[in-house]
Amino acid sequence: MQNIPQISDAEWRVMKVLWNEFPLSSSDVINELKGITDWKPKTIKTLLSRLVTKNALSYEVGSRGYLYYPLVTENECAKEEARSFLGRVYNGSLNLLVKNFIENKELSGEEIEELKKLLEDK
Repeated sequence: MQNIPQISDAEWRVMKVLWNEFPLSSSDVINELKGITDWKPKTIKTLLSRLVTKNALSYEVGSRGYLYYPLVTENECAKEEARSFLGRVYNGSLNLLVKNFIENKELSGEEIEELKKLLEDK
């Protein structure tokens, strides 16, 4: 199994850009995040560098400089994030998480049926 890196909220934003389309230059990533964030180009380049160090991204040298691409999928990172959250907040207990969720959110009949089906199919 591939070692999935833990990434920060800011790094998630950068990764989402690259999961949507790659390879991209740092300028492309900066343009995509313009208007969504108020980050300076240097901040985005720092985040790209951190993600390369964490082995979440890699790059190739192209005619326009470095072209970044993801080494991990969004699904892999989401699973790791969920596993980490479950461990930190609920001591690994899925039952506590589901119980807390059900007790604190009003579910529609459709959502209840969908949850039942998921459990039956398991």
